[in-house]
Amino acid sequence: MPKITPFLQPPLDPDFVPAALWNRGYAKMVSEDPGHRVLEVALERPDGGCSRHTSRILSATHPRAELSFRYAERLLKFLLWQKGGCTVHIAGAPEIAAYLAGVYSPTGERSFDYAFMGEKVYRRPFTIRLAISEDLPEEGDTGLPVGRHLGGCRIGFDIGGSDRKAAAVIDGKVVFSEETRWDPYFQTDPSYHIEGIHDSLVRAAAHLPRVDAIGGSAAGIYVNNEVRVASLFRGISPEVFEREIRHLFLNLRQRWNGVPFDVANDGEVAALAGSMSLGDNAVLGISMGTSQAGGYVRPSGDITPWLNELAFAPVDYRADAPRDEWSGDAGCGVQYLSQQAVSRLADKSGMNLPATMPAADRLVAVQKAMESGDPRAELIYDSVGSYLGYAIGHYADFYDLKHVLVMGRVTSGPGGERLLLRTREVLAADFPAVASRIVIRMPDEKDKRHGQAIAAASLPSLPSVAGGRAGR
Repeated sequence: MPKITPFLQPPLDPDFVPAALWNRGYAKMVSEDPGHRVLEVALERPDGGCSRHTSRILSATHPRAELSFRYAERLLKFLLWQKGGCTVHIAGAPEIAAYLAGVYSPTGERSFDYAFMGEKVYRRPFTIRLAISEDLPEEGDTGLPVGRHLGGCRIGFDIGGSDRKAAAVIDGKVVFSEETRWDPYFQTDPSYHIEGIHDSLVRAAAHLPRVDAIGGSAAGIYVNNEVRVASLFRGISPEVFEREIRHLFLNLRQRWNGVPFDVANDGEVAALAGSMSLGDNAVLGISMGTSQAGGYVRPSGDITPWLNELAFAPVDYRADAPRDEWSGDAGCGVQYLSQQAVSRLADKSGMNLPATMPAADRLVAVQKAMESGDPRAELIYDSVGSYLGYAIGHYADFYDLKHVLVMGRVTSGPGGERLLLRTREVLAADFPAVASRIVIRMPDEKDKRHGQAIAAASLPSLPSVAGGRAGR
């Protein structure tokens, strides 16, 4: 394959190989191969949902046939973390199916994904099966019409890796909001998380005449309000997680006298907030904070049963790409579209920040440098903007989009405007068709302060607005 050269390379990362451009080069090779084949992937979930993806790969005898293994492995990785599934069917290439079954196994390179997509997320064994096209399960993904409920006295909260937020909302109007710094990642005592979240709810409730419902957003994967996978709790042992954290929000609901209480992934709530603010649908939300979160509102206005955990979706295909310390995989979104990217690029910029400085503090230092016109900070934001542009170009191959809403603490201040400008330049140069059909924006200050809280608070529906104040 010819060398992949982005039109607008990240100035601090010239070796970056955008997934979208790699796939474009591979697709060109396939189009020139008279023996190319159809590769079909079906991902089944225990709830009966199924997602399917069809593409083309090189013939098995092509001189560069080994590229098909790289293509298929990265494709499956993206699909697993975009749409989810614990049973994968591969049709059209037996050698690809066998290869993927070895990679996504307890001893393979993707053992992390094997474990998470199996017992941790879906609580079923993860399997990859060879199939024939005629026997593939039919696609079926029922939308989830959640949120947009604004009546009554509600609490909306959002918990992330550096802070937790809570707001009191009356009939869709925020009457109080508060942000509290915390450091949940490596806390081994579950009470740190449980009592911290409860404290934020209590502080918000003090500004309401009663509590009719509580809605929250949090980084991670949540099914029926159960915590299935979340980096916030990575310091908790598996045994304690199962006993204390898995039913965290169900237990909190009991402490609040059983009021309607719903929790969703923070990316999904961000996309819902964007849809509510824009008055339109087909919205992809990308939150660039401690990690990267993603969420999607379909053209029909509902959210999906997919995972949309874009932090684990690959965006850089070079062999020696930066690795995520949790999953061990290289080139995934978390290292490019979060404060981890800013921290990594700060070292390349020559800012000489202390090696022991936490990533959150490094981001603050870079933001201050940007405000003072430091050219090193400008290079950092130009680089992140290039990452984002090429990532959106990639996402557009998998999502039906009209809007991309970009948010998170990485986008705060003048650096956010600069990275968004670079993002638009990338799309105009290398993805003109995408640039012509989608609008990329950041929330205004009002939406930044209140949009997520209102959307989170709107998650639960009420049998009626009347009710007494919940106990605490």
